[in-house]
Amino acid sequence: MISRSLIFISILLIRLSAATVTGRIELRDSREAAVEKRKDYSGVVVYLEPPAGVAKVARESRHAQMDQKNKTFKPHVLAIEVGTTVDFPNFDPIFHNAFSTYNGQLFDVGLYPPGTTRSVLFSRPGVVRVFCNIHAAMSAVILVLSTPYFDTTRADGRFLIRNVSAGDYTLRVFHERATSATLESAKRSVNVIGDAVTLTPITISESGYLPIPHKNKYGREYPAVSDENTVYPAVRK
Repeated sequence: MISRSLIFISILLIRLSAATVTGRIELRDSREAAVEKRKDYSGVVVYLEPPAGVAKVARESRHAQMDQKNKTFKPHVLAIEVGTTVDFPNFDPIFHNAFSTYNGQLFDVGLYPPGTTRSVLFSRPGVVRVFCNIHAAMSAVILVLSTPYFDTTRADGRFLIRNVSAGDYTLRVFHERATSATLESAKRSVNVIGDAVTLTPITISESGYLPIPHKNKYGREYPAVSDENTVYPAVRK
């Protein structure tokens, strides 16, 4: 009974000492209409890295979801923690085949029909660029992080990272249309103390960004005419 009480008190103290970290990202030098005309600053991942050598709290396995609907991956940018399983349900009336041939994590869920899903466990940190082997225009990014402290910006650029334990962190930013040098220059030290930390706005330039071309999962060019209406045999997994 005593040990349970101590555990409860310890958990309560941790929760009481947890803080929220808030701020705002602004994008500039963009060629995207959503950014330039509508000031849509969504899809930027902001995360806090604890100092090297600090033990990470073991967390339960968890799930996230990236839908395939209207020939689009949703969300386009998905941030997850290492050890998360991502489901790829197919909500379209056509076949899909999500895959990645980039070093973040190689995977290929195969061809599967409408109304079904496939899943992938992401076991190491990195940037995973996701495509569909049927539809060349479909793309997404999964950012796999070794920290539980992260958030993805809304359209107004704001982010809110909850339940951050007190301590010193390095704040980092990921934006798919920014160069590595730009992202490195955006990092900053953050001291979390009290119950709320508000950061000054961070500006990210998209200058120097070049779209990354991709081929299908076989390393070949996509056919000029999509084969999305082809009738495929049943695929079992």
